[in-house]
Amino acid sequence: MELDPRGQRFAATVTSLVLVVVLATGWGWLALAQMLVFAVTAADPRLGPYAYVYRAFVLPRLGPPRETEPAAPVRFAQLVGFGFLAVASVGYLAGLPTLGVVFAALGLLAAFLNAAFGLCLGCEAYLAIKRMSARSA
Repeated sequence: MELDPRGQRFAATVTSLVLVVVLATGWGWLALAQMLVFAVTAADPRLGPYAYVYRAFVLPRLGPPRETEPAAPVRFAQLVGFGFLAVASVGYLAGLPTLGVVFAALGLLAAFLNAAFGLCLGCEAYLAIKRMSARSA
């Protein structure tokens, strides 16, 4: 499965906005909702709500992508995001706001780097792990 990288950057932009709201308000339930988005997109990035919005409203204005990217690194990145937001949600909802802030901020950092610069930290980690495991085999 191949993905439109512009869709991933769009999703990272929306995620960044959501996480800014989480950090500004401390809304643990919003962090939990973002965690669920990550859970869905870790299974299939095309099924997330931000992907639907992108395909319905943005893609028709941009036209087809010139290049695509493999889905496996993106799924791994979404799984990492799920982990960050799971810890952030627990922190906020269990009355441990520092834990929530730290992990929501880590998620925001990763999402922002992807949205602003196209640098997917989770994707890069996935590729590094693949290279390291290939060398050790």
